[in-house]
Amino acid sequence: MSGSLQGKTLFITGASRGIGLAIARRAARDGANIAVAAKSVTENPKIPGTIFTAAAEIEAAGGKALALSCDIRFDDQVEAALAQTAAVFGGVDILINNASAIDLRGIDQLEMKRFDLMHQINARGTYLCAKLALPHLRKAENPHILTLSPPLDLNPKWFAPNLAYTMAKYGMSLVTLGLARDLARDGVAVNSLWPETAIATAAVGNLLGGEEVIKRARKPEIVADAAHAILTRPSRGGTGNFFIDVRVLAEEGVTDFTPYSVDPAYEAVLDFFLEEPITPNVRKLAFHAGG
Repeated sequence: MSGSLQGKTLFITGASRGIGLAIARRAARDGANIAVAAKSVTENPKIPGTIFTAAAEIEAAGGKALALSCDIRFDDQVEAALAQTAAVFGGVDILINNASAIDLRGIDQLEMKRFDLMHQINARGTYLCAKLALPHLRKAENPHILTLSPPLDLNPKWFAPNLAYTMAKYGMSLVTLGLARDLARDGVAVNSLWPETAIATAAVGNLLGGEEVIKRARKPEIVADAAHAILTRPSRGGTGNFFIDVRVLAEEGVTDFTPYSVDPAYEAVLDFFLEEPITPNVRKLAFHAGG
């Protein structure tokens, strides 16, 4: 795959682990600057990784890292984190809206504080980060906003029984839909990216079935490689897209996705919000949202 992020500055929310960290590591291999904006400052055995361990991995991969304790529910913390990023690295070229909360319980079981948390982090947090990053992005040479959120589909099956989560996650996608049009004249590309399959992260392991699902997942690197391909494209050449990782990589000439499998002996599990598999050896499981 062509293109490089050398010297570019990425502000990545939720980059202490999982997909966010994988995107950071991939950019670091090019020599990029990464602002790790996340809440995790101390280790949690259930969800390992902190902003400091992430920063160490990024620098080991060849990038420069800035560890920022930042809860994207709070305007002042996001504003301060972006200002510090710009001060240290000379600007912000790319915003990755990766931070997200998930709770698949239905209306009878879900407490409103969990509803509020998902909406504060997912929808509002994405909107807030974009709003506060814009003054920096408008100065960048090839500015991108990339949000980890699904394509929009109003089929009711995606909303029941996990209505609160879908509302919050689709809120992130609505930010892409609206801002792509708003910012087209500024040359800021605004796109979403979603994986075809479940991805091997702590959230998937803890919430969606543990090792049984993890062995049927793909590695976070598949999303990272797709993100890298998007972010190295001209920002004025494509905006308002709801990309799927395997389709992006296919455009880059990748034909074999087996290396991304956690265990190639198992069929991968189709992710939430996707109707049918795109590649072979992918199937739905019982936890599939709306399915």
